[in-house]
Amino acid sequence: MPRVCEFTGRRTGTGFTYTLRGKKKYLGGVGTKITGKTKRKFKPNLQNVNCVMEDGSVRKVKASAKAIRMGLVVKPLKRKYAYKPEEAAAE
Repeated sequence: MPRVCEFTGRRTGTGFTYTLRGKKKYLGGVGTKITGKTKRKFKPNLQNVNCVMEDGSVRKVKASAKAIRMGLVVKPLKRKYAYKPEEAAAE
């Protein structure tokens, strides 16, 4: 499975780390120079969580921590006794 959030679509991004040489101008130097660029990855903070889907079924999905904090993920109840039986609900 790819590293993608089901709700926000966050995925692995790419970028560079820069290696610098020299003293910064505000510290009295002549400025910094880039001596190297190395590829790196920015990985989203994905969690495997149980989620109640729109049809009422419960399944495990990969959700970013931001989606969980925003309330996009609806988690199922932890205890079965919290659900009311069908005949008791009808009365």
